[in-house]
Amino acid sequence: MTGIGRFSDLTRSVRARILAWVLLLAALGMAGAAGTAYVLERERIDVRIEQALAQEVSEFAEFRRSAVDPRDGGQFTTLERLFEVALRRNVADHHQTLVAYLQDETLSPSGGTVALHDDPVFRDLVTASRQPLSGAYESASGPVRYSTVPITLSTERGTFVVVYFTGPEMAELTEVFQIYSAVAVAALAVIAVVGWLAAGRLLRPIRDVRQAAQQIGETDLSRRIVAPGNDDVSSLARTFNAMLDRLEEAFATQRRFLDEVGHELRTPITIVRGHLEVLNTADAEETAEVRGLLLDELDRMSRSVEDLIVLAKAERPDFLRTDLVDIGLLTDHVLDKVRALGDRRWRIDRRADAWAVADAQRLTQALVQLAENAVKFTRPGDRVLIGSAADGRMVRLWVRDSGPGVAPGDAERIFRRFERGAGRAEGSGLGLAIVRAIAEAHGGSARLEPTPGGGATFVLLIPQAVAPVPATAVPREEVVL
Repeated sequence: MTGIGRFSDLTRSVRARILAWVLLLAALGMAGAAGTAYVLERERIDVRIEQALAQEVSEFAEFRRSAVDPRDGGQFTTLERLFEVALRRNVADHHQTLVAYLQDETLSPSGGTVALHDDPVFRDLVTASRQPLSGAYESASGPVRYSTVPITLSTERGTFVVVYFTGPEMAELTEVFQIYSAVAVAALAVIAVVGWLAAGRLLRPIRDVRQAAQQIGETDLSRRIVAPGNDDVSSLARTFNAMLDRLEEAFATQRRFLDEVGHELRTPITIVRGHLEVLNTADAEETAEVRGLLLDELDRMSRSVEDLIVLAKAERPDFLRTDLVDIGLLTDHVLDKVRALGDRRWRIDRRADAWAVADAQRLTQALVQLAENAVKFTRPGDRVLIGSAADGRMVRLWVRDSGPGVAPGDAERIFRRFERGAGRAEGSGLGLAIVRAIAEAHGGSARLEPTPGGGATFVLLIPQAVAPVPATAVPREEVVL
């Protein structure tokens, strides 16, 4: 339970870390956008202020060159009169004001610059130079930007000053970004809630994997995880489900194998034990007889175990070792092998001139098993045919005999494990089951087909999985039957 608790904590911490990273990135993005916008807007305000100051200075310079005193229509004779008319005609824009300094007097429109003309520091700053100045100053009314125009008329000296109060502009900008900050915080809160829910939804398959792992036991592997999404986490859940499918099949195969081993070995073990318990070791003849019987039972047990191992391996992915197989040549080789099984008239019924991707050894094993069954149900001299055919889609491999045949009701039953044909008790009942397992491992099937004239025809059907014929393939010589 400690490991499961740690996994649960890890899941929750992953969710929290995902949300933390989302919020961090969102906050950095918002902050970066706000900072960039603030810098750009601040530069835009500075440019606008500089343009406004330059425009006022330009308008005053133009007025100075072309204006006449409206009182007498002549040229201005005093700076005071020049400044009075200029201040009256030039209307300052919003957040601006105009100031004119004479030697002992300060002039301004409607007294709008009381805070400045009462500021001796500012007066000394703007009147000290004989050259035009531009700069910034922190006044009692807030920060200002200014531009000066020094003027000399006769013996009088004065300074015309354009002042721009930047405090209100910056206050408006600050207010905008305060609102933006409040909206950004609210947006981050919404992102946090939605992100928490979304992260929980996305990580739900992981939680389901944990819960499934808790509930899965050796006897119950049926639990599966619902993963409808197409993301990586859902893919993980589907992969976990596929793993459970393989585990369930493996456990089922293991249980079936154990049941079959117990079923098949119980009788011979009982026979061996019974004979050993009553064996009279002093009687040499009885000992020899019992020894032969026990060896026969042990051989039967060994063959049953081998057959069960083959059936168990048939459900493993490495059961087949496929390669490019010449079906016709395979048919010939099988005929050569089965001649040693019994005194029968072995013949090729038909040979396929085709290639397929398959496991030649397993197909040979299946056909030899069918031939061995045919020997059991025929007499010396009876005919047994081996054949193959292909249509480009499927490959048919068969063994046909002239024996008593199989009852229609047994056609499907005899392919099951431990099932034997009617009237025949010998054998483990696993031979045809192995044949079917080999066919199904190839993606095909095994079946019993009706045989005109009597006998039985056992057929393997497998997909041809056509592959290119090797350039080095040598045509076979036809076998004379």
